[in-house]
Amino acid sequence: MIAAQAKLVYHLNKYYNEKCQARKAAISKTIREVCKVVSDVLKEVEVQEPRFISSLSEMDNRFEGLEVISPTEFEVVLYLNQMGVFNFVDDGSLPGCAVLKLSDGRKRSMSLWVEFITASGYLSARKIRSRFQTLVAQAVDKCSYRDVVKMVADTSEVKLRIRDRYVVQITPAFKCTGIWPRSAAHWPLPHIPWPGPNRVAEVKAEGFNLLSKECYSLNGKQSSAESDAWVLQFAEAENRLLLGGCRKKCLSVLKALRDRHLELPGQPLNNYHMKTLLSYECEKHPRESDWDENCLGDRLNGILLQLISCLQCRRCPHYFLPNLDLFQGKPHSALENAAKQTWRLAREILTNPKSLEKL
Repeated sequence: MIAAQAKLVYHLNKYYNEKCQARKAAISKTIREVCKVVSDVLKEVEVQEPRFISSLSEMDNRFEGLEVISPTEFEVVLYLNQMGVFNFVDDGSLPGCAVLKLSDGRKRSMSLWVEFITASGYLSARKIRSRFQTLVAQAVDKCSYRDVVKMVADTSEVKLRIRDRYVVQITPAFKCTGIWPRSAAHWPLPHIPWPGPNRVAEVKAEGFNLLSKECYSLNGKQSSAESDAWVLQFAEAENRLLLGGCRKKCLSVLKALRDRHLELPGQPLNNYHMKTLLSYECEKHPRESDWDENCLGDRLNGILLQLISCLQCRRCPHYFLPNLDLFQGKPHSALENAAKQTWRLAREILTNPKSLEKL
């Protein structure tokens, strides 16, 4: 048993060093190329409208606010200033979303975003996004990369297609630090010893973002609340949770396997599903010793089996907001197909670790 485990870990490490590192290097190169173009477009936006200041900056070889969705898809979060006169309202009526309401009607004129406040006092995410989209469209025509970049049409999101190869979504957002959403108040679960009080304090201090983007959990509920609502996002908090042990290595292997074998019709799976299931695996195996390098095979196997179970049940709860289903709106046939593919992949890796050389 131990020999089989060691063999699997050996081949996984080899896979990580060869395939995952090559994937990372290629994505890093793409990110540099993409960020040059996006920075140029955002500079033009800022000239037209100083309230939309570009926050895309590089720190320690990574770009603040950039998320890799896949090797050809990225999201850049543009942090807006001054949320001050609004209260954050998160009453659970909009799964995965919250609203920003004027703390006092008399403060309306004090807001930097005064013309995006609705009659009932909400700061409308959709109105801000619509204005931003117009500005980006104008900036694309003026920027020095105008020959290689164009706006993606037929969406209320702000998306750029670069060199006909990459798609970047630029999402206006507010950073919320020092508060924690009510809809995530159950976390951490009292009977689970992971991640421990110090890490919990760090994660909660990291806070969350409020994004102006389509909220898929509200599709079909066309209400004014929906257009005003902001989507909750916990990128920095999630990254902090995955520090230590072989967690990040495990995530790199999962992402590479997804890119190569689970990029399927109907797009049932993305990297965020992998990151979410890794967080749940951390709860199931709370001791740091469970994440030693020699446990990599067991953890990967556990996550793949968990993924199959979620695909078969057609439900994958968000880690911090379990009322939010990350499979919502995905075609059932696509989820079934993904379950079969994941099962083949898991069986292949487990019964024949050497097959990782070809995977």
